[in-house]
Amino acid sequence: MKQTLFDKIWERHVVEPVAKGLDVLYIDRQLIHEVTSPQAFEAMRRRGVNVFRPQQVTATPDHNTPTLNQHLPIGEEASRKALEALRQNCSDNGIAIFDLNTEYNGVVHIVGPELGLTQPGMTIVCGDSHTATHGAFGCVAFGIGTSEVEMALATQCLLQSKPKQMRITVEGKLQRGVSAKDAILYLIAQLTTSGGTGCFVEYAGEAFRSMSMEERMTVCNMSIEMGARGGLIAPDETAFRYVKGRMYAPQGAEWDEKLSRWKSLFTDSDASFDKEYAFDAKDIKPYVTYGTNPGMGMGIDEAIPPDEPNVKALEYMGFKAGEKLLGKPVSYVFIGSCTNGRIEDFRAAAQIIKGRKKAANVFAYLVPGSKSVERQAREEGLAEIFEEAGFTFRQPGCSACLAMNDDKVPAGEYCASTSNRNFEGRQGAGARTLLVSPLTAAAAAVTGRITDPRELM
Repeated sequence: MKQTLFDKIWERHVVEPVAKGLDVLYIDRQLIHEVTSPQAFEAMRRRGVNVFRPQQVTATPDHNTPTLNQHLPIGEEASRKALEALRQNCSDNGIAIFDLNTEYNGVVHIVGPELGLTQPGMTIVCGDSHTATHGAFGCVAFGIGTSEVEMALATQCLLQSKPKQMRITVEGKLQRGVSAKDAILYLIAQLTTSGGTGCFVEYAGEAFRSMSMEERMTVCNMSIEMGARGGLIAPDETAFRYVKGRMYAPQGAEWDEKLSRWKSLFTDSDASFDKEYAFDAKDIKPYVTYGTNPGMGMGIDEAIPPDEPNVKALEYMGFKAGEKLLGKPVSYVFIGSCTNGRIEDFRAAAQIIKGRKKAANVFAYLVPGSKSVERQAREEGLAEIFEEAGFTFRQPGCSACLAMNDDKVPAGEYCASTSNRNFEGRQGAGARTLLVSPLTAAAAAVTGRITDPRELM
């Protein structure tokens, strides 16, 4: 029987099929952070249950961490207590933690791939919807709720129903100035935020094969924004080269054995999907959102649809149907997050920023996704480019992606953001978020307005 990539991974991890289409699914790697794990550990303590396989659980604080002066005690009480609880829970249960102020701290979905914890063919879960990021390596990776965090900690398994499957094929290569972030915003705009509901999405075609691993992670990261359970891309030589030699990657004979297995991870010809869509890369431009969900997006030189039905969203954003956003002033810019906080994202931003100055009206959060990204940006001179332009290159964390730390956007202000969500209040109460690529965010940072980055390249 012809199988999809998803079928192959899922079936290899089914411990036992149970009634009503549910499977007991084995989990290779569980990632935890300070927001969704404390309740799970507390429930386990009340029941007298231990972590079953602590060596397959990895922790890093990220959501509540400050991005300046991380050597100082955290001032905000709830954030400080959240990090203290994570440390204590990891200590009590023998779980490896990449803590604040340590060499490998960072955003959970950036740290996992960087360290080689993420490997092709794995099942990976975390109490965080953007766990879909790891699907870029050919993994079945998905976010889970707090009760499932507890279940995975206690049993290294989850009770799951197998999702439906969708394949999105994009042929051709992305044009100059068009990034993976633009590609996924384009796809969400075409399919809507409910287009992938109930499905796991496989991304196929030349556009994705041509992408680096960091670009593929950006695409898979935002699969959840089209309503999908997750997204994945078949691993290839690009993926294998990325994993090889990393801290937790297999070595020697184990590498050879696993590589042989990983090379079987592809969708068989003539395997069937529940839904299929095809697009052409030449139709994708730099993208910008104009509303309060990631599907309300358009080409940067286009106008808001005159028949846009979500009037409430336009009122919140202060926009009108038929209006163009080119030239619209912004006062905040955020480059970072698990979507676009990797070294390639900062290299892209530096292309635009180098030799220019930050616009006087702009306050910018430039936040690396990990200590490794921070170090590399300094070694490559990127941080110096940003600082010479008038920016502060901050310390790692989720930062202004969400209003759970000090990096918030004030009410009524527009933020050109490389993050993944633009819901009301996502970046701060009353904040207005425009989702863009690192190139477009950098262009806004130096011009003070929404600008087509191709004009500055």
